[in-house]
Amino acid sequence: MADEAVRTAQPLTARGMTKRFPGVLALDQVDLDLPAGQVTALMGENGAGKSTLLKILNGDYRPDAGELTLGGEPVAFATPHDARRAGLRVIAQEPEIVPHVTVAENLYLGKLPGTRGAISQAVLRRNAAADLVRLGFDHLLDPGQVAATLSPAQRQLVEIVRALIDDPRVVCFDEPTSSLSDHEIDALFAIIRRLRDDGRAIAYVSHRLREVFQIADRVTVLRDGRLVGSRAVAEVTQDDIIQMMVGRDLSQMYHRESHQAGEEALRLEHVTTDDVQDVSLHVRRGEIVALAGLVGAGRSELALAIAGDRPVRSGSVTAFGKALRCRTPQDAIRVGIGLAPEERKADALILIRSVRDNIALAVLRRLSRYGMVSDRQERKLVATYIARLDIRTPSPEQRVENLSGGNQQKVVLARWLAKQSQILVLDEPTRGVDVGAKAEIYTIIDQLAANGAAILMISSELPEVLGLADRIVVMQNGHVNGELSREQATEEKILALAMADELDTEGVPA
Repeated sequence: MADEAVRTAQPLTARGMTKRFPGVLALDQVDLDLPAGQVTALMGENGAGKSTLLKILNGDYRPDAGELTLGGEPVAFATPHDARRAGLRVIAQEPEIVPHVTVAENLYLGKLPGTRGAISQAVLRRNAAADLVRLGFDHLLDPGQVAATLSPAQRQLVEIVRALIDDPRVVCFDEPTSSLSDHEIDALFAIIRRLRDDGRAIAYVSHRLREVFQIADRVTVLRDGRLVGSRAVAEVTQDDIIQMMVGRDLSQMYHRESHQAGEEALRLEHVTTDDVQDVSLHVRRGEIVALAGLVGAGRSELALAIAGDRPVRSGSVTAFGKALRCRTPQDAIRVGIGLAPEERKADALILIRSVRDNIALAVLRRLSRYGMVSDRQERKLVATYIARLDIRTPSPEQRVENLSGGNQQKVVLARWLAKQSQILVLDEPTRGVDVGAKAEIYTIIDQLAANGAAILMISSELPEVLGLADRIVVMQNGHVNGELSREQATEEKILALAMADELDTEGVPA
C-alpha cells in the first residue's frame, strides 16, 4: 500500500460544484474529494448528478459555480484535452471506438507513431503489445484485431487501456464492468489496486454494491444533485449505502407476490442455432424463468433466436402450443413475443425520438385509421403506460436519450405492455440501472407475471436471479447444463453448473 505521504499527495478536490440546465439544477453546491492512493466510490441513483460531475471533471461541461484543485493548484478544464493534459482521465461507460481500424490504432488515437503522416505499423503493434502486457490485458485483447469484430466487453477494455496508457494521476471509471465477465473484472480490479498503490486518485462509479465493497476505500453518495455524505467503506453496510442513495428502505428489494403458474406459454425443444446447441426449456404463464451463466454462455444469442433475430437451424419453438417459424422479429412480435435486449440504447430505443414515439412504436397500426395515426388515441395510450410504470419524464415529447437508464428500460417495457405481449424475454433488464430503479423494475416484472405474462429473464447478477426467478436454467458454452427450482438454488449451485465444463468430477478446477 502507498504510505500516508503518497496517499495525501496530489488530491483532486471539487468545492461547491453547481450546474444548471434548462429547468433542472443538476448539481447543487457539491463537494468531492479524491485523495491520492485511494479508491472513492461515487454512488447515487440515475439522475443524482454523477454523470454531470464526471463531465465537469472531464472538461465536457463548465460549472456555473465552484472550483477544482489538482495537487493543491486551481484548475479549470475547457475541453477534455485540457483534463487529459493535466493528468485526469474519465473512462466512459459507452466506449468510443473507431470500428474499421485495429485495436492498436484505437489505443493510440491522436498519437499514432510515424513520420510525415505515415503510420509505422511495426512500432504501433510493438507499443500496443508492450502496453497490454504492462497493464495485464494482453490475454484479453489482440492489437491486430479489427475493432468492428470486438465484443462489448472487449470494446470496454479498449476504452480502459487507452485511458491508462498515459499513466494519469486521477482516473474516473464510469460503470466499467457493465459488459465485463468475472474474469475480466478480476483483471480490471488488479489494475485499479495497482494504480491505487502507486498513489493515483481513483473515482469508481458503479451501481453494483458488491463491487464497491470489493474495490473501494471510501464511498461518496449523491442524491438529487446534492452531496449526501462520504464514509469509509469499512464503516458502512450495503443497507447504509442504499439508505443514503434513495432515502427510503429497500429491504423488500426482491419482494415476490405468491401467484400460481398457468398454462405453458413458451417451449423450446432441442433448439440449435449458430450459437447454441440442443437447448430445451419451457416457461408457463405467471412464471419467471431465469437464464443464468457466465458471459459467452449463449444466453443473449438464444434470446435473439426466440425473438426472430437469429435463425433456428433445428429443433422447435412453440407458443401456446402452436409451432412457430419466426424468421424475423416482426414474426415474433405478431405472436406475442416481446424482447428487451441487453443493449437497449443500440437495439431497442430510437434515442433521438420521443418517449411517445418509442412506446407507441409497436402499436401504430392499431392506432391508425385509413393510414393515419390517431394523435388522440396515441397520447391516451402513452399517458396510460407512463403512469402505470411511473416513467419519470418531463413530457411524453421528451427525447428518450435524455432519460435515466432506469426510465429508458421502463419505456422498453411499456412498448411491450402496450402491444399486450404475453411472452417477454428480458435480457439484463437492470443493466446500468441504479438500485432504486432496480427495485421498481423488479416490482414491474413481478406484476407482469402476476397478470399472466410468461417471462424469460437473463441476468448476470446472481442475487437478482435468486430473488426473482421461479426456476433457473443454467447455460454454458451454448448448451444447458442444468435447472434449479427456486427452493434448490444457491449462488454456489448456479456457479457450479455455469462452470461445470471447467471443473473435474470433484469440483476442482481442471
